[in-house]
Amino acid sequence: MTDRDSPVIHLDTDKAWDLLASQRLGRLAVHSESGLDIFPVNYTLDGESIVFRTAEGTKLGGLMSASSVTFEIDSWDEQSGYSVIVKGQAAPITAPEEIARVEALRLRPWVPTVKTTFVRIAVFQISARKFWFGPDPIDKYR
Repeated sequence: MTDRDSPVIHLDTDKAWDLLASQRLGRLAVHSESGLDIFPVNYTLDGESIVFRTAEGTKLGGLMSASSVTFEIDSWDEQSGYSVIVKGQAAPITAPEEIARVEALRLRPWVPTVKTTFVRIAVFQISARKFWFGPDPIDKYR
């Protein structure tokens, strides 16, 4: 069986982590007062956790009120694409020695804004799928 036998292939955990490590921009879904919000964040991996920087606002407020989050990355080309979904617990990094250690990861804001709070997502579930693109299968029945 090849990975082209199905248009959707579930990838193993190691491949999911490899794909997560290959990107630097993802989307973070958090609960806020207005419901569910999604934010683009640049990130890096620190072992088997995700680290990003943020400032005061809706994103940080949502993390403080409900630390359960979903994080997603994806990528695609003309033939295929993939998606990685992470579920975890997010919390600000407050210990000075840990802040010093994650500062060494050289994570910089995506846009020139002051973001002084480091946040760690402790991953408790990760999954990934690969998608092979092609014609709409309903077309063969028309």
